Amino acid sequence: MKLEMKNIHKSFGEKQVLQGISLTAEGGKAFGLLGRNGAGKTTSIRILMDVFPPDSGEVLFDGTPIDYGTVQFGYLPEERGLYPKKKIFDQLIYFAELKGMHHKDAAASIDYWLQRLEMAQYRNKRLDTLSKGNQQKIQLITALAHDPQIIILDEPFSGLDPVNAKLLKDVVKEEIAKGKIVLFSSHQMSYIEEFCDSIAILNKGEIVLSGDLHTIKRNYPRNRLVVQSQQAEAIKAVFGSACTQEETGSLLITLNSPDEKQAVMKRLTEQFDIDELKVFEPSLNDIFVEYAGAQN
Repeated sequence: MKLEMKNIHKSFGEKQVLQGISLTAEGGKAFGLLGRNGAGKTTSIRILMDVFPPDSGEVLFDGTPIDYGTVQFGYLPEERGLYPKKKIFDQLIYFAELKGMHHKDAAASIDYWLQRLEMAQYRNKRLDTLSKGNQQKIQLITALAHDPQIIILDEPFSGLDPVNAKLLKDVVKEEIAKGKIVLFSSHQMSYIEEFCDSIAILNKGEIVLSGDLHTIKRNYPRNRLVVQSQQAEAIKAVFGSACTQEETGSLLITLNSPDEKQAVMKRLTEQFDIDELKVFEPSLNDIFVEYAGAQN
C-alpha cells in the first residue's frame, strides 16, 4: 500500500497554511510527520482524512485518487473525543458501527482489543472512572477496532506510564508488521526515532526535509567521534580544543576531515582505556531543531 499527498495547497482566508506539500507513506512502515505548533501538521492530517478538501493538489492511494468509501482510516487524535459518562463498551460499539462494522463483528473486535490492551475489566465502566492513561488506551481502540488500512497517531504516548507506553509500542509494531500504513505526529522525538523509517519536517506550511531517516543521518558530515572513557581528562589534554565534554559525560572529538576517522580511533584505543567509541550521528531532536527553526 502507498499513501501520497501531491502538491497540496490550503489556505484559510488570507492565511496560506500549506504551500505545495508532497509526501509518501508506505505499508509496513511508519512515517513521522513533524513540525512545530502551527507548521501545518493538523491541516495535513485533516486533508488526508477528507475532513476538508485541499485548495489544489491530490491525495492518492496506490497511485490513484483515494476512494474514502473503501479506504479505512484509524485516527487517534491528540485531543480526546470520547464520552466521559458513557459505558466504555457501548461507546466503542457505537464508534465501530459508525465505521461500517456489523454489531457482532464490532463486539468481537472490541473484546479482543480490550483484552489485548489489558482493559477487559473496565468493559462496563464509565470512561470518567479511568485514569488518563487508560482513557488513552480506550481511545486507541476506536482507531483500531475496525481494522483500518491507514492508522494516524497524533501524540499517541501522551499521558502513558512506561508500562503502558511499552504495551502501545508493541501494538503499533504489530500493526506495522501486518503491512499497514502508520503515520505518527508527535513532539516526542525519541518515539519517532524508534518507530519511523521515513520523516517529513514541516516549517511554515512547507516540507523542509523529508526522506529515509537513516539516510538523512548518514548524510551529515562524519567527522566527529563520541568517546566514553574513565580517562576523559587525559583525552581532553591530548586533543585540546577539538575535544568537548557533553552533559552526558561523553567526549565529542571533532576531526579536521572524515578521512582521519580510522587513524584517530586506532590512536584512542591504543593509548586509552575506552568504554565506547563511535562516529557521531545527530539525533532526530538535533535535526528537528535545525530544520523546524524559528517561525517568526
